[in-house]
Parts: sequence; structure tokens; C-alpha cells
Amino acid sequence: MERQYIFRFKTDVSASSIPSTLNNPFGDVVPEIAKIAAEEFQEYIMANSEKWARQLPNQKGKMYGVLVVQEADHSYSYLGTVSGKLPVHASEDKFIPSIFDNSVGDYFIDKGMTELTELGKQIKNTKIQSEIISLKTIRKQKSIALQQRLFENYHFLNLSGKMKNLLEIFTWSSHGHPPSAAGECAAPKLLQYAIRHHLKPIALAEFWWQQTKEQVTPTPLVFSPACKNRCRPILEYMLEDSSLFAGR
Repeated sequence: MERQYIFRFKTDVSASSIPSTLNNPFGDVVPEIAKIAAEEFQEYIMANSEKWARQLPNQKGKMYGVLVVQEADHSYSYLGTVSGKLPVHASEDKFIPSIFDNSVGDYFIDKGMTELTELGKQIKNTKIQSEIISLKTIRKQKSIALQQRLFENYHFLNLSGKMKNLLEIFTWSSHGHPPSAAGECAAPKLLQYAIRHHLKPIALAEFWWQQTKEQVTPTPLVFSPACKNRCRPILEYMLEDSSLFAGR
């Protein structure tokens, strides 16, 4: 197990109420122990955000997430990550990484994105309308094919250890097809790591946060439920309960 991803509580949580089941990711109730983890994670972000600010001077706020877990020795710790991806030059070793491995298929996604960028340049520099239409058609077809292949390579584990890719998961949902960026939200990444490494999920919390230049102390966090559009089919599959979040 990659131990560098596990955060140990600085706060004494021995007297905290420990949930018997994972809280509803789409609900409004955030367990106290998850709030404590989120506040500690916020402090970690603040302590490291200066270097990110230099690397990403125009970076806006992001959604972050924490998952309190129980380890094999019955102790409690937590995992943290960010929704979406930070650019490579601003990566953070303590954040749970993306489920998708960029190196898979000989870096097909990087090569595909480069090809789409080149087609975009050709379109911009082309003057003949018929050629523009043809290039746009080619770019659209390649973009759809690349997105399809990407979804095929996002694999998620459920609590029973079974694995499905995004296309298989969304086939059985009312959504029908994965939306763009599905699988990159905080909750699926955190749960995937916990399941893969036999850590029991205890409590989940997600929050939006952006540090201003003037900010020197943490501000009260505003928690948000997981997004239904991208996350609901994935989390229902991972947690093996399609009725758990019904009507939420």
C-alpha cells in the first residue's frame, strides 16, 4: 500500500462518534469525524498552496474530498484528493491520484489529444470552406473515438472486488452514457483507493474551496453532496446498492 497517501489524524478522535455505515454521498449530513478530516486536510492544502499558486497563478477554486477509513489494526485515518486533475507540473503526492493511468495503451490519450490539437490548428489556418468542413468532421470523429477509448480504460472496483469500466457502468443507468470527466470526481477516486487497499470506508465529505492571497487562517468549510450527473451511477455500482440513493 502506498502509505504516503494516508493522513493520520492530528486531532484526538477517540471520543468522536464513528458511523456504523458510510454516509450518503448525495445527502446533506456530514459525520463529525469527516468534518474533522476535512478541516485538517484544508490546513494541509493551505500549507502547500503557495507553491501551487506560483505554478498555477490563475487557478480558480476546486472541489476537494476526504474519506475517513478504518485500517486493519482498527485505527482511523483519512484519505484526501481533488476533483479533476492538477496539471503535471502542479501535482501533489499526497492526493489520491486519478483512476486512469495516462501511460496505458502507450499513452494513447496524450497522443490523441495532440492529434486533435493539430487538427484544430489546420482548421484555423484553412481558408477553403469545404476543407474546413471536412477537417471538422474528421476532428469530431476522432474526438468521439478517443473519448470512447478513454471511458473503456476507466475501471472501477465495487465492494465485492468486481471491476467494470465507465461504459459498462453507465449502460445500466438512466444516464445511458458517461458525461465528460466522469470518474475524476473526488468520491470515486477515494473509494477506489480504499476498496483496492482493503480500507473500510467510514465517512465521506466533499467541499469547494479557494484560497485568496490575503487568507492566512482557514475559513469555515461549506460541504457539498456528490454530483449526481457524473457520480451517481459510479457510486451506486461501487457501493453495490442501486436503491441506496433513490430519490435523493
